[in-house]
Amino acid sequence: MANVMICTPAGKQAQIEQPALDKLSQSIQGDVLTPNSQGYDEARTVWNAMIDRKPGLIVRCQNAADISTAVKFAKTHDLLVAVRGGGHNIAGKGICEGGLLIDLSLMKAIKVDTQFRSATVEPGVTLGEMDRATQEHGLATPVGINSTTGI
Repeated sequence: MANVMICTPAGKQAQIEQPALDKLSQSIQGDVLTPNSQGYDEARTVWNAMIDRKPGLIVRCQNAADISTAVKFAKTHDLLVAVRGGGHNIAGKGICEGGLLIDLSLMKAIKVDTQFRSATVEPGVTLGEMDRATQEHGLATPVGINSTTGI
């Protein structure tokens, strides 16, 4: 990684220095991607192909601690933030131009409690994934019809 230019909520540019990026990378289990990172273009892609935004930094979270670390990093550096779950958002609000994308799409755990007929899901789960997990237990999910929508 190298220094990264990233947007603030006021639309100004801020430079994040290499040591801060290294510390962020070492503090999370997920990945930190810059525009020069392998996998960056794939990680910034959303379901609606008309949305083509390029965040200055992507934090691909794997757990709640990663999310907390990413939010604290954004606050410390006064960064423009977008949060993406399953990646469907038709209006493109789950991704920002030049800011920090907190990507939750890797968080896919689903726990079905058959006794209480309920499910607990992580924020990267899509409706299709949840439907498959609940249907295995004879349960249905009355939350939508498009399988690629994030839960």
